[in-house]
Amino acid sequence: MIGVLVSGTGTNLQALIDARLPIAAVASNRSDAAALERADAAGIPNRTFALESYADREARDRELAEWFQLRGVDLVVLAGYMHLLTPAFLDRFPDRIVNVHPSLLPEFPGARAIDDALAAGVETTGVTVHYVDEGLDTGAVIRQEPVSVEPRETLVERIHAAEHRILPEVVTELCAH
Repeated sequence: MIGVLVSGTGTNLQALIDARLPIAAVASNRSDAAALERADAAGIPNRTFALESYADREARDRELAEWFQLRGVDLVVLAGYMHLLTPAFLDRFPDRIVNVHPSLLPEFPGARAIDDALAAGVETTGVTVHYVDEGLDTGAVIRQEPVSVEPRETLVERIHAAEHRILPEVVTELCAH
């Protein structure tokens, strides 16, 4: 069973839902994340774990991991989740946490990957699905897909389209193992 972590609109979550993957739970760090509405619409249990409700990240991540484990989650997918996870969470799901990122890692880690690629003047950027570790987008790469920067006007849409295609493929393969 899959647990999905989200912070925003949830288009990658929707791609997982549309792929009919076995999602047991969705969690967010933000109560206003539109992704939670997508989870509701799909009948998936969901909950907000706002950092300000906990003493620290470790306490939040411990409770989040426990909530996922109580729902039978054995694979965690970060689908636009904008917080680093602490060992309190990572240690509960060793080698079973993946993230989708809008660049060809190790180039352009972090929250501004597309803007950073444009500022660097590269001709090609892309999408990476990788394992999550304690670093910022430093885990082992599972799959990458290049995306041409030009035409710039459609770059964001083309990156999202690649994310929506390869994330469900990778998750499907990981669930099969």
